[in-house]
Amino acid sequence: MRIPTDREIHALHRDHAPTREAFESVYPHSVVVCQVAEQLFDGLDVDTDLIRAGALLHDVGVYRLYGPTGELNTADYVRHGVLGHELLDGLGFPEPICRFASRHTGVGITRDDVLRQSLPIPVDDYIPASAEEELVMYADKFHSKRTPPVFLTGDTYAASVGRWGEDKVTAFASLRAKYGEPVLGPLSESTGYSVM
Repeated sequence: MRIPTDREIHALHRDHAPTREAFESVYPHSVVVCQVAEQLFDGLDVDTDLIRAGALLHDVGVYRLYGPTGELNTADYVRHGVLGHELLDGLGFPEPICRFASRHTGVGITRDDVLRQSLPIPVDDYIPASAEEELVMYADKFHSKRTPPVFLTGDTYAASVGRWGEDKVTAFASLRAKYGEPVLGPLSESTGYSVM
């Protein structure tokens, strides 16, 4: 499988971002998620090039949630993973690359979650199926694109994920035990984003 280069991924973001503001929200976040993932995969038996590409591409579906006036449709934000998968598939990317988009939301979305919460996505399981997908999903939890962007500690994310159910708290605790915690201080200093 051919994995896209950083340059190709940057061009994809540039070409699909509907506005400069959208690009400046999504692409830097993707770079940060990649940097977090790189801290966590040391010593693991994983495809680091695939993780890098997956981290840089995981949020491309957000671009499809911007309306004609440049406003982000936050009400349907949960759709961004499925939309990203569709976008990447439409561009001819192999399924293992596309899955990073649809399998990174929260700590995984189950078929039961979709039904119970009446989520506006096809009824299916959106759970990582590989260590690479799981690591990108986990790394994503440590940074938020909110305005202004911020880093989240493991404790901060753990406190917020409880609103989706105790099973999500347990799932995140398992990920923390498996992969450890990234060191956010240097990333905060280099980006200027605070740590919450």
